[in-house]
Amino acid sequence: MSPEELPPVAPDVLAEAVEQLSARLRKKLDAAIAACAEHATASADGRVTVPFGEDAVVTLRPAPSGAVTHAEQAVCTCLLAPRCLHRAAVLGAAPIADAAPPGGAAEGAARESSTEEGPAPAAGDDLVPAADAALDRAAEVGLDSATGNGGTPGAEGGPVPGGGAPARTTGASAAAGVRPAVAGENAPTALTAAQVRAAAALWEAAAEALSAGVTAGGAVVQAELLRAAHTARLAGLPRAEAAALRVVRGLRAARQRGEGQRLGDLASAFRELLADAALSASGVAGPGAVGSTRRVYGQGGSLRVFGLCREPVLSATGYGGVATHVMGQDGSRYTVSDVRPGGPARARGAGTASVALGGAVLDHAGLARGGLRIVGATVSPDGRLGAGRGVSATPLRGVDWSEEPVAALFGRPVHDAVVTALDGLAQEDGDREPGLLGCDVEVVGAAGEYLVARVAGEGPLLRLRPAHPHPELPHAANLRRISGYPGLALRILGRPDPDRAATLRPLAVGPVPGAPYTLRLPEEWLGRADLGYDRLQGSHFPREAPEAAPRGPVTAGPDALADAPLWRVRRLLETGVAGGRRALAEAGRGTDAAALLVPLRRAGLGGAAHLATALTAEADRRPRDAFGRLTDASADGYARAWLASAVHLAAAERALVLASWA
Repeated sequence: MSPEELPPVAPDVLAEAVEQLSARLRKKLDAAIAACAEHATASADGRVTVPFGEDAVVTLRPAPSGAVTHAEQAVCTCLLAPRCLHRAAVLGAAPIADAAPPGGAAEGAARESSTEEGPAPAAGDDLVPAADAALDRAAEVGLDSATGNGGTPGAEGGPVPGGGAPARTTGASAAAGVRPAVAGENAPTALTAAQVRAAAALWEAAAEALSAGVTAGGAVVQAELLRAAHTARLAGLPRAEAAALRVVRGLRAARQRGEGQRLGDLASAFRELLADAALSASGVAGPGAVGSTRRVYGQGGSLRVFGLCREPVLSATGYGGVATHVMGQDGSRYTVSDVRPGGPARARGAGTASVALGGAVLDHAGLARGGLRIVGATVSPDGRLGAGRGVSATPLRGVDWSEEPVAALFGRPVHDAVVTALDGLAQEDGDREPGLLGCDVEVVGAAGEYLVARVAGEGPLLRLRPAHPHPELPHAANLRRISGYPGLALRILGRPDPDRAATLRPLAVGPVPGAPYTLRLPEEWLGRADLGYDRLQGSHFPREAPEAAPRGPVTAGPDALADAPLWRVRRLLETGVAGGRRALAEAGRGTDAAALLVPLRRAGLGGAAHLATALTAEADRRPRDAFGRLTDASADGYARAWLASAVHLAAAERALVLASWA
C-alpha cells in the first residue's frame, strides 16, 4: 500500500503524536515513516493495519468521513503506546486531511512557474527599469509587515495557487463582467489577543521550517507547523491554517520527490504563509482571514443566469468534478460546482451530471449552454450558487456569446480586462485564480509548447496553453487541432496566466460573428465548445484556408518575464527553500554573489539587488560567543529578509506580466 492509499489524518492528531515522542525517537521518525507504508493492509471494514515486527501492530480506524480525526482512532499494541514511534510513523506516512471542503472552481489546476534561464536581451530591458522603479515601495511593505509595523504583505505579492470564482470589484462591475462587491468587505479586521498569539506562533513555526528547508524539513518540523496551524484554526484564522497545510504538503512532496512537485509552488506557499502570519501577528488581518472554515451563503434573491462554459476541476488532494460558469443579467458572474473525491474520472463524468440546484432538470452540459431562473438564490462571497432548502430553479433558453449580457465579456479591451483580473486577484484571499477573460483572436500556429494567436485588431501576440494538461482531458488535444488552421478566427473564453507573459488558458472557444474563416459548430452547441469536455473534429473547421493565412515558422515573440534577470532572484529564493538557510548563504558568497547582483543592477533592478544582498547577508549571519555557541539562533530575521525579497519578486513579475498584454 502506498502512502496515498492510507486514510488521511487530521493535522492535530499527527502533531500530538509527534509531540509525545522523546528526543531519541524523534531522530528516528523520518526513517520509520519511509518504510512503514509498504507493509500496510486494509480490511473490508475500512481498518488499516501496519505491522512492526511481532509485538507491534498499528491499527487505524477512520471515521465515517474516511479520515482519522481523533487520537483514539490510531492505536498500537506495543508497550510504549500511545507515545511510541510506530504510531507516529504511520500517522506521519498518511496524507494530511483537508481542514475544510475544497475551495474554488479550479482548485486542482496545476500552476507552472517559468524556469527559463539566460541573459537578458534588449527586448526585455526596456520594461524592467520602469517596473522596478514602482516596486521599491512593495519591498518596504514586505519588510514593514514582517516586523509587525502594519504593512500589507501579499497585497502586491502575486497570484495564489488554486481555484475560485472571478475577482470582485466595485463600481463598473457590470461593464467588467464581475460580481459586485459588498460594501466594507475589504476593510481590515482587528484581531483578538488569542488570534495575535496564534499568528505569532505560526510565524515562528513557518520561519523555522523555512530556515530548515526541504532537506531538514522532516516530520518533526512539519509537526510543529501542523500544531501551529491547528491553533490558528481554533483561534478563527482559517486562511492561515490553509496556507500552513499547503506548505506541509509541499514539503512532503519535495522530500518524496513527487512527480507533480514544483519547487516554485513551495516557495509561493511559504511566501503566502509568512505574509499572512506576519500581517495577522501585527494585530490586523485582510478580508477572509478571520472567520469560519465553512463557506457561508447569503441571500441572493431572484436571479436569471445564463451559461458560459464548463471547467473540469482536478485537485491535488484527490477531488474531481466540474464548475459551470454562468452570468447574471447585470453582468455578475457565478459558478455552480459539483466537486467530490474521485480524480480525473470524476471530473470527466461530472460534466454531464445533473445540476443539484433547486430541483432543476438540467445537467451541467445543458446549463453551460442554457440558463436558469432561480428563486430564493443563495450566494457565497466567492460567487458560488448554493442549493439550499428554499431554492427553486426553472430552465431558461440559453444565449449565444454574441448576445447580451454575455457579449460584454468580449467587447472590452484585452489589456484593461487583464489588469482588472490580475489586480483583483492580488487583493483577494485564499486559493483563487483570475477571472474569466473573453477576446477574439486569429490563430498564428504552434510554437513549441504554445499555440500562438494574435488578438483581433492588431493586438498583442498571446500564448495559449491547456487549462488542464492532464492527458485524460481533451484540452491539449483540442489546442493541437486548432493549431493546424492558421488564420482561423476564434472567440475565446479563458483565464489569463498570472505567472507567464501574455499567456491565456482557454476554457471554451466559439466562432467569431461575421468572420468568414472561423469555426462551424453544431447548432445544439449554441456557438461554443468546452475544451475540457467537447472534442473538436475536422467537420467543425472550414475547409479552405484564406490566402492571407500566416505561413512559415511561428515564433511566440519576446517574453519580457523570461528575458528579465529576475529568474536569478527566483532561483536564490528557491535555493533557500530547498536547502535551507545554509544553502542560501553559500549561494551568496564569492563569484555566485557577483553573478546574481551584477545582471540585476545592469537591468535597473536596484531594489531586487538590494533585497537579495540583505537576504544573503542575513542568511550568513550566525553570531557566536567565545565558546562557539550561537548567540541568536532565531530564524526570525532570516524569514523577514526572505519574505521581503519574495514579495518584491512577485510584484515585479506581476508588473512584467501586465506589460506583456499591452
